Amino acid sequence: MEAWRSRAVPIRFQLSDWTLFSVPLRVQEQAVRAIDELPPRGMPEFPSTPLPEGTQGYLFRSVPIATDLPRLSSRDGILRYVPLQYQHSYIDLRTTFELYQKRFSAKSRSTITRKVRRYADHCGGSILWRTYKTPGEMREFFRLARLVSKRTYQERLLAAGVPDSEEFVARAEALAANERVRAYMLFDGGWPVSFMYCPVEDGVVIYGYLGFDPDYFHWSVGTVLLWLVIEQLFAEGRFTHFDFTEGQSEQKRRFATHERRCANVFLVKRSARNTTLIVSHLMMDHCSHWLGSTLDRVGARRRIKRLLRFGMLARRTNPDRPASDMSPALERHEH
Repeated sequence: MEAWRSRAVPIRFQLSDWTLFSVPLRVQEQAVRAIDELPPRGMPEFPSTPLPEGTQGYLFRSVPIATDLPRLSSRDGILRYVPLQYQHSYIDLRTTFELYQKRFSAKSRSTITRKVRRYADHCGGSILWRTYKTPGEMREFFRLARLVSKRTYQERLLAAGVPDSEEFVARAEALAANERVRAYMLFDGGWPVSFMYCPVEDGVVIYGYLGFDPDYFHWSVGTVLLWLVIEQLFAEGRFTHFDFTEGQSEQKRRFATHERRCANVFLVKRSARNTTLIVSHLMMDHCSHWLGSTLDRVGARRRIKRLLRFGMLARRTNPDRPASDMSPALERHEH
C-alpha cells in the first residue's frame, strides 16, 4: 500500500468519452495494489491523522471490495463518494509465455496471431518496434509518443494523453536511471503508430500511458504492440506482474490472468462546495449512463462511440508525417 500523497485530483464531467470540463479537488491520495491480494473490505473509514491545510479529504484507489458499495452516502460530516467500481485486471508474469498462451482458447490465440501476422505483412514481412529503458532514450521516446498522442481520442476527448512537459520527461529519465521504467513504440516504416509507457514499482510493470494513431485502427496496432510487449516481459524474467490499473475494458480482461473487484472511494469534508461538486458529478454520471443505455436500446451506441473515437478525430492524412517512410531519428537508433 502506498503512502499518502497530497494531490489536486481532477473531477471530470464526461458524457461517454467526451470530457466537458473538470474541477480540481485537493485530497490525500493512496493506492492499494490489487496484486497484493489483500482481503476485500467495506467502506474505508476517515483516517484520524490531521489533514494538511487546504486538503478536503481522502481518496482511496483500488480498494478491494466483496460487494459493490453505495455510490453516495454521508456520516458524521463526511461525504462518502464511490465514482468507480470495476474489475481490476493484471497478469502474473512469474511463469512462462508458453504457459500464459495456454490460458487463451484456440480461437483467441488464432485471432491474436492473425492480427500480428497481418500487420507484419503490411510492414513488408517483419514488424519494427522498440523498447526504451535508459535515461538517454526517454526524450526520443516522448518526442515520438507525442506525435501519436495528439491524434488519439484519449487526448482529444479525455484530456489524458501522454504529458508534454519537461518535468514529466525528467521524471521518466530519473526512473530509467534506476531501471524503473519500460516504454515501447510500434512503427510503420519510420512512422510511430502506437506507444506504451510503463513505470515499474517493486517489480510490477504499470500499464501507464498508451495510444495509437486512429488511422491504424483497422490494423489493431494497440493489440499487436501489447502482445509483443507481454511476450518480451515474460522473456525478461525480471518482473512479477503487469498491472492494467483501474478501470475495465474487454481488452484488459482478455489479456489478464487475474482480476479483482475494486473501487475508488472519496471521503471528503461536507461543505457547500464539496456537496455541489460531488452531487453534480454523480448526476452527470447517471445522465451519461442513461444516454448510453438509450443508445444501446436503439443499437447506435457502438457506432457513435467508434465515430467519436476514430471517425471525426482521425484525419486521413497527417501533415506531421514525414515525406519519407523512414525518419532520420529512427535511422540513427534502429536496431
